[in-house]
Amino acid sequence: MAFLLTHLAIGVVAGVVVCLGLLALDVASLRTLLLGSEYWLIGFILLFGSVCGTFGGVAMAVAVMNLGDWSDHPDRDY
Repeated sequence: MAFLLTHLAIGVVAGVVVCLGLLALDVASLRTLLLGSEYWLIGFILLFGSVCGTFGGVAMAVAVMNLGDWSDHPDRDY
């Protein structure tokens, strides 16, 4: 369980960094659009939630796929 939570946290942090980068650089006028909206908080929650969820899921999937099996690492405890 700690294995997956560690990789989930790594993915979420990467997602936060990407979102902050998108907003800081105002890519495709995203920051302007969000801040100009009446519902800017919902927009930020949806942006961060979807990107962080996606990055977290991808990070966990990559970690699980890189585990291999006993023939790859005979000295590892599974």
